[in-house]
Amino acid sequence: MRLLIKFFISQANRGYLNGLASEFNESTNSIRKELNHLSEAGYLNKFKDNNKVAYKANVNHPMFEILQKVVFKHLGLEDIIEHVLAQMGMVKEIHLISDYAKGLDTGLIEVLLIGDQLNTNYINNLEQKLEKLIERKVRFIISNRIATDQKSILLFQR
Repeated sequence: MRLLIKFFISQANRGYLNGLASEFNESTNSIRKELNHLSEAGYLNKFKDNNKVAYKANVNHPMFEILQKVVFKHLGLEDIIEHVLAQMGMVKEIHLISDYAKGLDTGLIEVLLIGDQLNTNYINNLEQKLEKLIERKVRFIISNRIATDQKSILLFQR
């Protein structure tokens, strides 16, 4: 599942065999086997990048959107969006940032909320409720804009 999270949380994510093995603390052989299976099935594109073999999600595969939804569901991102929009106030955008935006399943989901007059009391209580629901730590960051140099995945936009 870690490779699916890595590549399907954001279509911009890419990886190399050795880097993925280090990132996941696995042998290159086991990662190679999984990468080969996923690329043979057409889920990943395999390409040369500076004399290295790189992989990224095949966005043209008919299952791409379904796999991305499965990853979002697995991580609890759909639950986060649903709860945030329920009573948060005027949310303009919801962004996934930090480790999960990079495709790393570290257990801490950081969500950037962009909007005016957001219900901060609700946000503080929501973190604990969501942690129990999705079994991952959740941290909300409130702002009126996103930093231009910050890697993020747009989850919702009004």
